[in-house]
This record gives sequence, C-alpha cells and structure tokens, in this order.
Amino acid sequence: MVVLRQAARTVASAASAVARPAARQYATAVTGYGREVDGFVGAVGNTPLIRLNRLSEETGSTILAKAEFMSPGGSIKDRAALYLVKDAEARGLIRPGGTVVEGTAGNTGIGLAHVCRSKGYNCVIYMPDTQSQEKIDLLRMLGADVRPVPAVAFDNPMNYNHQAKRYAESLDNAVWTNQFDNTANRGAHIATTGPEIWEQTGGGKLDAFICATGTGGTLAGVTRYLTEKSAGRVEGWLADPPGSVLYNLVENGKLAREGNGSITEGIGQGRVTENLKPDLSLLSGAIHVPDSASLNMVYRLLHEEGLYVGASSALNVWAAAELARKKGKGSTVVTVLCDGAYRYQARLFSRVWLESKGLDSSIPESLQKYIVLP
Repeated sequence: MVVLRQAARTVASAASAVARPAARQYATAVTGYGREVDGFVGAVGNTPLIRLNRLSEETGSTILAKAEFMSPGGSIKDRAALYLVKDAEARGLIRPGGTVVEGTAGNTGIGLAHVCRSKGYNCVIYMPDTQSQEKIDLLRMLGADVRPVPAVAFDNPMNYNHQAKRYAESLDNAVWTNQFDNTANRGAHIATTGPEIWEQTGGGKLDAFICATGTGGTLAGVTRYLTEKSAGRVEGWLADPPGSVLYNLVENGKLAREGNGSITEGIGQGRVTENLKPDLSLLSGAIHVPDSASLNMVYRLLHEEGLYVGASSALNVWAAAELARKKGKGSTVVTVLCDGAYRYQARLFSRVWLESKGLDSSIPESLQKYIVLP
C-alpha cells in the first residue's frame, strides 16, 4: 500500500507538472490574473480598470481609471523602468553586474530600483532636491544610490538628467536609461497599457483617454495604440498642471507656461520630449488643471471611492471628469491612477503644509477630517 501511495503521488505530481501553465515573463492583458509570474518583472502591468462610481453618476458618463498603484513597485513607472532596462539589455548596453543610472523625479527611480534588485544590477538615481522625503527614503531602502541635486532648468548643464548622463559615461558597464527621450518608455505603453485598456473596455468601447505627462511615455504610447487600433475613433487628451508649457502647445500651438508651478510631482513639462514628439499631433485637446482642483480630488477619491492616491492621479481624474462633461452623457473616458498617496502623505495631509500653499480652503469642511497630520 505504501508503494502504491507513493506511486500515486508520483503520477499526480507528474500530471500536475504537465498541466501547470508556464510562468509569464511580463504581464499582459491576455494572460490575466491567477497565473504564476516570473519574479518582480512578471508582475508588472495587467492592472485593474476601476469604475469611479460617484464621478460616473455625477457626469452621466463612465469614468474608468487604471489602478497603476497596484503595480508591484507601486506606480505606473514600473512599466517604463522595465522596458528601459530590457532595451539596454537587448542593445548590449549593460552586462550582468552593471549599473543603471537615471535622472528621475522619483517613481521611475523606484521602478528602476526594483527592477535592478530583481535582475542583479546596481542603481544610481539623480533627482531634484524638491522631491518628497518619502520617495528618497524608499529609494535608499531599495538599495539605490540616491543623489539629490538642486532643481534647475533642463538647459542648465547641472540639471539632474545631464548629471546622470555624465556619471553613467564615466563608468564601465553602465547605462543612462534616459527616460525622457528613450522611446523604449513610450514603447512600454504601446505594448502593454494600450492593449490592456482596449481589452478591459470590451474591445475598445471608450471615447477618450486622458492623462498628464512628464516623460510623455504613457500619454504618447497609449494614445498611439488606441487611435490606431480604433482607426481614429478613440481620442487622446492631455491633462496639464500649472507651470507646464504643453497645455498652450496643444491648444494654441505655442510653448508658453500656464501658471507658475504645481504641487504635483513628476508631471508637467517645459519642452517636448522624444517620447511625446511622434504622437503630439494625435492629441485632440488639452485640459488645464489648477492645483486646488487636484487637491480637492485627492480628498474626494479617498472619501467617495476609498482610493488613497497622489495628486497626479487626482489631477488625471479631475481632467477625466471635465472631459466626460465635454463629450456628453453616455461617454466613456479612461485615465490612470499613477501611484498611491503614501509617497506624499507628509505634505498632502498636513495642515501646516496645506496652509503654507494656500490650499486648505480647497478642501470642503466635510472632508477636513482627513487632514490628520500637523
């Protein structure tokens, strides 16, 4: 009997091994949840598409948001980070044990730090010293060498991106991934985010996609995929914070700043990146989003939807609601929830900080209970 039981276990084990689906190397909409994945990189992408119930009811439309805060590294930038490293590997720019260097306002660096840990690379991050302490601390916890530098314009040689490039060039077996102008970033969203949205909306049953842009990768890649797949039926729209030149470029054809800077991090631009350039002409329009609107939506999403997201995500949602109103009742608009609020909570939920920015009044009295930090 013992021999028979052992034989039965052997047969069952062999059958299980045969029936077991292969682990997916990179997440795609086709494979879906419930499948074994190949380490950290296998879990990147394939995020849920969440219906925002209150705003959908309020606008008479369907407003959907891609839950990128559920990515294993916590943000949409995991996609870009993975594809930037894959691109460097494919082109022979980095070998095992090498160093990945990037200039980043935070989330791409966090994604790269995760990817580097999973693949055995070193990671060096140059970033503006204006970024949240939560991001800096997390990068260091992930083993990255973090180098905050003064925030200066892109045309200044001491801009954090230029410093990252020079440092990578000074090392052997190192690559500057160049997230702003390396179109592998855009390619990540053509290959994954766009197709996922198409499938999750029942084969492209949406009217428009809208989001803010920093590098341009998400907006350009998703817009390119959706407009081509729908033969131009699905529109791509830009959501833009104060201080960026892109709103005026899309709406008025000129590079001119709208406003004087924003509380949001990692979005808004002073130039057209190589990631955005190929698809700029595909955009149907742009919506300017004041900081007061973004902050108000941070608190609304927490209170009404139970979603704890950052200001850039809230900006996207506010713009999506505005676009839904433009498109009319019955329309479907998709956006992205870039990351969670925990990376910014020391600011966004601090009464002292909110008052210092003159933004405490943008939060209704009924939602002031969420301002729990001094």
